[in-house]
Amino acid sequence: MDGRARASAPRLGLLLGFLSLAAGACGDRGPGEREATPAPPAANADEAAIRYLESRVRQDTGNFVAYDKLAGYYLQRMRENGSLTYLDLAERAAHASLAALPAEGNPGGLAMLAQVELAMHDFTGARNHGARLTELEPGTSYPYQILGDALLELGDYGRAAAAYRRMERLVERRGESRLNLETRLGRLAFLHGQTDAAERHLSAALASALDRDSTPRETIACCHWQLGELYFALGHYAAAETHYREALVTFPDYFRALGALARVRAAQGDVRGAIAAYERATRLVPDPTYVGALGDLYRIAGRESDARAQYDLVEHIRTLSALAGTVYDRQLASFYADHDIEAEMAYAAAAKAYVVRRDIYGADTLAWTALKAGRVEEAQAAIGQALRLGTSDARLLYHAGMVARAAGDQARKRELLGRALALSPAFDPVHAPLAREAVEE
Repeated sequence: MDGRARASAPRLGLLLGFLSLAAGACGDRGPGEREATPAPPAANADEAAIRYLESRVRQDTGNFVAYDKLAGYYLQRMRENGSLTYLDLAERAAHASLAALPAEGNPGGLAMLAQVELAMHDFTGARNHGARLTELEPGTSYPYQILGDALLELGDYGRAAAAYRRMERLVERRGESRLNLETRLGRLAFLHGQTDAAERHLSAALASALDRDSTPRETIACCHWQLGELYFALGHYAAAETHYREALVTFPDYFRALGALARVRAAQGDVRGAIAAYERATRLVPDPTYVGALGDLYRIAGRESDARAQYDLVEHIRTLSALAGTVYDRQLASFYADHDIEAEMAYAAAAKAYVVRRDIYGADTLAWTALKAGRVEEAQAAIGQALRLGTSDARLLYHAGMVARAAGDQARKRELLGRALALSPAFDPVHAPLAREAVEE
């Protein structure tokens, strides 16, 4: 590798992969990304750096290092504010980097592209590029992180665990921070129903983030948010709220924490407070999960016209762009199934996605949409795949219980719905009451 190519080699800084609202991991920056910014977040400084790098690449289209850094800034901005515009810009910058210098001499550019693909839910592309990076940079940990993240989202849990084990060995050998590793081990443990282990790993990730002055505040907020998500899933609503509020103290207007705070306020019976938090979150990021949940709370509060406006907005989001349709495909299918509209379209979208992305939440979405489309036998088969890891998730158990109900298996219905309500008795303001009604039938 010549001197120019060496300049693009990944630094010791670790990767912060995209954290979707449904799943993901928090961590530090990745290869090609900027150095971690000391708190508080310097949005103006970031924008100035973006403008500077954009000027550099206009003057020198072969400056692959500048393209890599630019892609990293764009991804960071997307993580902070959820804007798909920054994701599109990051993709362009990553491709421009690789056009200037191919991956063999520019593994940083390939790593940036793989991060973009994770964010865009192109998990097959990220898996392939992660595997290529393990060949180009076998002695570093970040390729195995990228590979593991992609395999996890594709539902290949055994190979994902193997990639994370390889990542762990390299992290220990190189004396790197365990922040990125702990978030991923926590996610893997949660999926397998190992909630105590998940709590240990996610707490360790937060401690690691707080241990360094250079950790970006968005990263710390994300770690708080992930712990809050675990506690919410376990029905520990007060603990969840504490972490969501800590996230917002650390990084004000952190949209993921705002949406989560709205959900926990609804679980605690504070409909007005939940509406206010969702309104604030949707002003920042019109994610269909938040928009649909806000519509549900408007309906509960008797504001039918406001609810209808939110439901119409969800349908509009689907038509905004191909990227929006891809990133939000699962949320959109779930929204339609939850509200008993467009059942066949939701089922077709879920079935198409599951051909490639065969994780437990893909199986759950397929089961739920199949049930609403009247395909009970297919729903039974899919929900079995959704439950295969023993994940402690009330929504999975609720869907499974309703599938059992449709199949006429009353004992199984009561068992599954009882488990869902025991785990998280207010997991959803609309569906938790429906679960209770079904149990009492």
